[in-house]
Amino acid sequence: MAPTILLLGFILTFSSTIHPNTALSFKEAPKFYNSPNCLGQDDPIHIAMTLDSTYLRGSMAAILSILHHSTCPDNLRFHFISASSITTNRDLNRTIATSFPYLTYYMYSLNDSTVSGLISTSIRSSLDCPLNYARNYLSTLLPNTVRKVVYLDNDVVLVDDIAKLAATELGEEAVLAAPQYCNANFKNYFTPSFWANPALSMTFEGRNACYFNTGVMVIDLERWRKGDFTTKITEWMELQKRMRIYELGSLPPFLLVFAGKIAPVDHRWNQHGLGGDNFNGLCRDLHPGPVSLLHWSGKGKPWARLDAGRPCPLDSLWAPFDLLQTTSSLDS
Repeated sequence: MAPTILLLGFILTFSSTIHPNTALSFKEAPKFYNSPNCLGQDDPIHIAMTLDSTYLRGSMAAILSILHHSTCPDNLRFHFISASSITTNRDLNRTIATSFPYLTYYMYSLNDSTVSGLISTSIRSSLDCPLNYARNYLSTLLPNTVRKVVYLDNDVVLVDDIAKLAATELGEEAVLAAPQYCNANFKNYFTPSFWANPALSMTFEGRNACYFNTGVMVIDLERWRKGDFTTKITEWMELQKRMRIYELGSLPPFLLVFAGKIAPVDHRWNQHGLGGDNFNGLCRDLHPGPVSLLHWSGKGKPWARLDAGRPCPLDSLWAPFDLLQTTSSLDS
């Protein structure tokens, strides 16, 4: 069965026999079936991720890990956001269609000009990519019929059923839910000039603001649209262009708008920082406690370290989900 893909307002159908015209070639993933325990779980689970050629290998592993651990894989609906290049989108579509011929997914294009003028240089060049800001625009990119979505970065693998994460309760007011880390030094995410300006620092007055990682979030898109939170984030990005108030990409605007106002998620759903820091990408251990999702946030990515023959110990947990078509796999 060929998947149906929504791209730039047009419905495109690709045969699963099409081979991707990309620098990397990926194996076809196995077909996953609903478990008998899936009875009564009919509501679709919507998952949003970005797709680009640089991190495509990570995205493919993330998708496979989600399907592999899902009790109800037929209930999953993937929403992929890519850049505005028609040629790149066509190649990405073909890659997904070939490796996951039974996947239900939709492709959306983020117009780079929408966000590029708002981006300020950060401490790592990869954080300045317009797609890194796609999470700001999910409420307009995805159809209004999608009321709740799980947003995931493309350097994660799941080792648990995503339905558990999607079922997170947001309470009566929260727009999003994420694991938060109140032991982190929150002041480090903003410049001294931000904290020295009472009109700015008062933003967090009475909020008990804590750091949270935006690579794993459950978002109520209905509440987001009603509160026009894209505009609120954009206003902070515009201020950043006039006076530098932070250094780290797309995270600080989310903290400015949502920190201290989110619903909590157990830390098991974002064992983050496995890619090390933003400069050296050194090996790191897991945080104490159980694990449902591994996140290689930071400079070091497991596929790059494996290819270089210098993997970190935890990269072995990513490797089983790697779908890259190697010479050995072609010969087998």
